[in-house]
Amino acid sequence: MAKNLVYDIHDKPKFGSMLIFALQQVLAILAATIAVPAIIGLPTQMPAAIFGAGVGTLIYQLFTKRKSPVFLGSSFAFLSSLFVALAYGYAGIVLGSVIAGLVYVVIALIIRFVGTEWVNKLMPPVIIGPTVAVIGLSLAGNAMGDMVKSNAIAAPALPSHEIVGAPIASYNLIALLCGLVTFFVVVICSTQKRRQMPRLIPFIIGIAAGYVTASVFTVIGTVANIEYFKIINWQPIIDNFVTAEGQFRGIEAIFKLPDFAIVEAIKELATGSSSIDGASWLIYTEDLQGSLANCIAVVVAFLPVALVVFAEHIADHKNLSSIIDRDLIKDPGLARTLLGDGVGSIGGTLFGICPNTTYGESVGCVAITGNASVITITTAAIMCLCLSFFSPLMVLLQSIPSCVMGGVCLTLYGFIAVSGLKMIKDVDLNENKNLFVISAILIAGIGGLAIQIPYAFGTEGGATVVNAFVQVTPVATALILGIITNAVLSKLDKKAE
Repeated sequence: MAKNLVYDIHDKPKFGSMLIFALQQVLAILAATIAVPAIIGLPTQMPAAIFGAGVGTLIYQLFTKRKSPVFLGSSFAFLSSLFVALAYGYAGIVLGSVIAGLVYVVIALIIRFVGTEWVNKLMPPVIIGPTVAVIGLSLAGNAMGDMVKSNAIAAPALPSHEIVGAPIASYNLIALLCGLVTFFVVVICSTQKRRQMPRLIPFIIGIAAGYVTASVFTVIGTVANIEYFKIINWQPIIDNFVTAEGQFRGIEAIFKLPDFAIVEAIKELATGSSSIDGASWLIYTEDLQGSLANCIAVVVAFLPVALVVFAEHIADHKNLSSIIDRDLIKDPGLARTLLGDGVGSIGGTLFGICPNTTYGESVGCVAITGNASVITITTAAIMCLCLSFFSPLMVLLQSIPSCVMGGVCLTLYGFIAVSGLKMIKDVDLNENKNLFVISAILIAGIGGLAIQIPYAFGTEGGATVVNAFVQVTPVATALILGIITNAVLSKLDKKAE
């Protein structure tokens, strides 16, 4: 067992403690998981995203023989792909996600026969280390943006004067205070040595402290009619119980079935129309050529992204391996982790809304708390399945203000970045080749360099224009650039010998 772990992968905490630890994992992945359906314009699908994350994680645990302590949640890498699929309704989302999952399955089968030694040769620590660091550092802007955001104030309601390039409407000093309260409580709980329990649940304590602080300011702002003090938007909680006319919503206020993508896709097939505004049906029986073109558009949007996200999958598992002091690439093996991720992503979409991926927030939670117990992850997954049906708790969790989650992410993303930097501690930085490889990955990744591959063209004013493209994420682009740079410089070194 790694020295920094309190619970190893096969350890089983007491039942009561395990429930608390599992809730902490849920809170760690919550914000990002529900963000994807919100970004693509389907906020009502947040409960389905939570349910899908639970399903995907359970499938992943099954394939990895319960040896990998990580949670799966909504993947941001497929955002551009999902926007393409939305044009064809839920059926488009299901088709694209199945294709993406099958890519993982095919790669896993290939690896099953050729082995994994090539992985270490293709991605040595000089490449994997800075790539993992980029995963954390590239998320820093999102976390810091959240720390100064008030959920209760609409941006247009405030003046648009700028302070150091940022609109006043996007910056709230009270929100920053709440985020810092969360951050310091998490840090103090994690580092104090007198009691073990606070070190195991620092995020729960930190989020509670931040939420209470934000609540106090929100109450003051409401009573004194000071908009700037209002941090939390409690209106969704009220709307969950009563209609606009003030009538109780009945059983729906307590228990509500999530809108699963597969169910919505079947409804589209039955009715010939989609509940998504502006979406057209994927397959028309009277127009097979047009239907084929639609399917190809979805496949082209998802297929390349799945191939590239495979590299991020390796980086995540290399990082987790260094934290738990076990090589997950060898045991349970890369083939099994890929199968778990691929099939879990398919299951997560069918019973959720979008493809899943292993979460850096979950890895960071393991690193900070020292709790690598897989049964904790499994319990968190089951908890997500149950919570997605319980409306009051879902809206309560969704009411946690962005600034509080920003304070949590300040620690999580930082730990991911530092974990990556620790991987290069034995790399010879006096050698220029290593410096160039590392610098290429860090600068490209942090700078947000992305590859946009056009695949659909049209005409505008007589000129040919790009109508749609597949985007390779900055993290994946940085990794690809690092691999190519390392290969080229290594080849030149061999020729010089």
